[in-house]
Amino acid sequence: MLRVDIAKKLGDFTLEASFTSEGRVTGLFGASGAGKSSLINIIAGLLRPDRGIVTLDGETLDDTAASVHIPPYRRRIGYVFQDARLFPHLDVQQNLDYGRRMNRLAEDPAQYKRVVGLLDIGALLRRRPGQLSGGERQRVAFGRALLSKPRLLLLDEPLGALDEGRKLEILPYLVRLRDEAGIPMVYVSHDAAELRQLATQIVMLKGGHITAFGGVKVLSVSSEQH
Repeated sequence: MLRVDIAKKLGDFTLEASFTSEGRVTGLFGASGAGKSSLINIIAGLLRPDRGIVTLDGETLDDTAASVHIPPYRRRIGYVFQDARLFPHLDVQQNLDYGRRMNRLAEDPAQYKRVVGLLDIGALLRRRPGQLSGGERQRVAFGRALLSKPRLLLLDEPLGALDEGRKLEILPYLVRLRDEAGIPMVYVSHDAAELRQLATQIVMLKGGHITAFGGVKVLSVSSEQH
C-alpha cells in the first residue's frame, strides 16, 4: 500500500496531493505541468516534501514532522524514465545487471531468466543500446529496474518518446508486467487510452491538486471535461 499526503512549493507552483492506493498500477494522469513528475520524484525520494508523509507497505519514507527522509538508494524503488537512460558503453546484459550490482544483491538466475523471458529480450543481450530500437531500449530499462528487486516501480511517461507503432509494441509487455511481475507500479501519463489499458486506480492531477481519485472510470469524466 502506498500512502501519500504531501505539499511542495516549486517556485510559483504548489503541489498538494493526498491519496492511498492499493492498486497494482496507480496511474497519475494530467496535462503537462499538472505536477505528475514532481509527485513521482517525491515518492522516489529525489524531491523532499515541504510538509507531509509518504509511506510504503507501512514503512515511513518521508515524515516532515518527525524529520524522517529515507534517501532514494535505500527505498528499494525502481524508476524508469521517458528516455531509457541505458549506459551506451555497456551491452544489454551488463545494463540489466547494473541495478542488481548497485544494490549489492546476490545473483538470481531464476529471476533473471524470468525477467528476460517476460520482456522478450533474450536475443538482445550482446547488443549495445545504440543498436536497439526505442521500444527495445525501454524493454531493457524495464528489465534493469525489475532486476534491482524493487518493492515499487515508478514509470514516468515511459512511452512518451515513442511513436504510435512502438507504443503498441510495448503496451502488451507492460500489461504482462502488471499481471505477472507482482510489483506495484505508479505510472505517469497524459494519455487516457494508455492508462485505460494499464491502470487499476487513477489519481487525476490538475494545477498541482488532485481533482479525482478512483477506478479507471474517472478517465471518462476527464474526457468529457476536455
